Amino acid sequence: MPSFAAWRAARPARKAEPAAIDNARLHRRAMPDPRPVRVLSLIAPMTQLNTPYPSTAYLTGFLRSRGIDARQQDLALALALELLSRRGLQAVQAEALALPAKRRSARVRHFLAQAEAYRDSVDAVIAFLQGRDPTLAHRICGRAFLPEGPRFAALEAYVDPQGGDPLAWAFGALGLHDRARHLATLYLNDLADVLRDAVDPRFEFVRYAESLAQSAPSFDPLAQALAAPPNLVDRTLQALTRAALAEHAPTLVCVSLPFPGTVYAALRIAQAVKAADPAIAVALGGGYVNTELRELAEPRLFDHVDYVTLDAGERPLLALVEHLQGRRGRSRLVRTFVRSADAQAVQYLNFPEPDVPFAETGTPTWDGLPLARYLSLLDMLNPMHRLWSDGRWNKLTVAHGCYWKKCSFCDTTLDYIARYETAEAAVLADRIEAIVAETGQTGFHFVDEAAPPKALKALAEELLRRRSGISWWGNIRFEKTFTPELCTLLARSGCIAVSGGLEVASDRLLALMRKGVSVAQVARVTHAFADAGVMVHAYLMYGFPTQTVQETVDSLELVRQLFAAGCLHSGFWHRFACTVHSPVGRDPQAYGVRLLPLPPSPFARNDVGFVDPTGVDHDALGVGLKKAVYNYMHGIGLQADVREWFDTPVPRARVRRDHVAAALREPAGR
Repeated sequence: MPSFAAWRAARPARKAEPAAIDNARLHRRAMPDPRPVRVLSLIAPMTQLNTPYPSTAYLTGFLRSRGIDARQQDLALALALELLSRRGLQAVQAEALALPAKRRSARVRHFLAQAEAYRDSVDAVIAFLQGRDPTLAHRICGRAFLPEGPRFAALEAYVDPQGGDPLAWAFGALGLHDRARHLATLYLNDLADVLRDAVDPRFEFVRYAESLAQSAPSFDPLAQALAAPPNLVDRTLQALTRAALAEHAPTLVCVSLPFPGTVYAALRIAQAVKAADPAIAVALGGGYVNTELRELAEPRLFDHVDYVTLDAGERPLLALVEHLQGRRGRSRLVRTFVRSADAQAVQYLNFPEPDVPFAETGTPTWDGLPLARYLSLLDMLNPMHRLWSDGRWNKLTVAHGCYWKKCSFCDTTLDYIARYETAEAAVLADRIEAIVAETGQTGFHFVDEAAPPKALKALAEELLRRRSGISWWGNIRFEKTFTPELCTLLARSGCIAVSGGLEVASDRLLALMRKGVSVAQVARVTHAFADAGVMVHAYLMYGFPTQTVQETVDSLELVRQLFAAGCLHSGFWHRFACTVHSPVGRDPQAYGVRLLPLPPSPFARNDVGFVDPTGVDHDALGVGLKKAVYNYMHGIGLQADVREWFDTPVPRARVRRDHVAAALREPAGR
């Protein structure tokens, strides 16, 4: 074989090459030097207090991988910490005292009577929940340190079967720290109630002002709220925004809107940015935008922001940065809403460019987020259920989209479900190692729509090969691919918990919703995980089209059996909501329902009402369903007739009381 040097010497000369080089040089001379752009991504209130919402970590990591100066800050946490401080409570007290006496609720009156005790204790409680002062647990558990408001009445719900101390039964004799965190969480919830009653009736730690934005056809309620004089919460958020601008001096501020409960605060942030410097560009993106603003035609939104981007943010944001650098015209923005030239309409720009492949999106970074300041709350005693609010988890995605993408209640037409992409196990393991090195923490929450079993198996083997030593949990489908052997492998790799959709727990309805599982199959898969030492949470659904009262009662009976058999450790009932992007919303006749006409909507459009010919009052049944599962999670009432949980008469369950036990006796794989 000739040598490379001989081959190169013998090949024909390429005469066009010098001209091509000259053209490239001329092109570079013609292009202006890119203007410097600094991106600041903000998490808007309110998301969660125990760990950062991951959207800014994903985008900041991606932008830095492309050499772009990118920063991030969590204003949701910052707002909570400012309000829940001695200085913050002093301001809350002033607001409460300014209320007329007849407008002071019982919660506000209690707060004012105990204001000094709240001010004296709040900084210490926050330090305790941040893990900086663990010995305070002794004083908290003594029940004399914290002023106890109405939320502490919830302690009466814990009933010790043996008639002793209910908290001792719930937490165990050695659970001093957990007991104290639960009491401290009740204390913070009391303060959130006071903020809502005395300062802002929309305030919540999670769903802040959600009703203003959720499926809101008109922008009017938000416009009116934004035009109102700012209250204490607004003013605090504005001050925090100004401080973030002063610290980072951004060219572009990106605000993540994962939920309706972040929209109002995000627009208050945008107001503060524009008031400080109108030249700073403001962009919105995230889950709320992707589901509810896909047909955005409301120009008033652009009184506050400049850009609204859809779907996975990497490509639109990269195009936007290039536009701000002067390297890309506005017409070449990708999946981005802007105000029209005459300011009277909204224009959608979607220059055809492919998405950034999932394997090339880079490693998320938490640099800039105050990881030591998040609060480890304990609002639910159940060890599986508490994972959502207990402890700080590194968030990571195993795959983009959903490999199943058939469920009739899901947004199967949207990018976050429809575009399924994976990355090699080695790439994921590299990201995990980089995140552990950065954060010093080994707990991971895989936030996939449904982590694919094949990818989880490969990742588990890679983690074991590298002796990674992490702990992880995430969402899956309860499909038969999760054999006892695979469940054991995942547990060995660090899996501590899984969550998945049992939904209606009815084989007829599971087939109608194209879930691809049966109740018996779910029983075997969840039992396999439980046998491997992995906790299991079930997402449950009621009110699906054509669901009868009998099917609802039968579903609860099957859920009872799954808890009694040790297959489930936690669960939560969700009321079915029809969305315009789901198979039910797109073809309601196939599901036996009729959609209600939606009003003209220049703003949000997602949930759609429907008429179900069964006429069942699902909301009335929902109270009993949630009460039952709450008790099942604490080992109560597992042998009782399920009819006892409902306030209205319901029929006897028709499924056999040994249905789950019989399914567990069947051979694996069926």
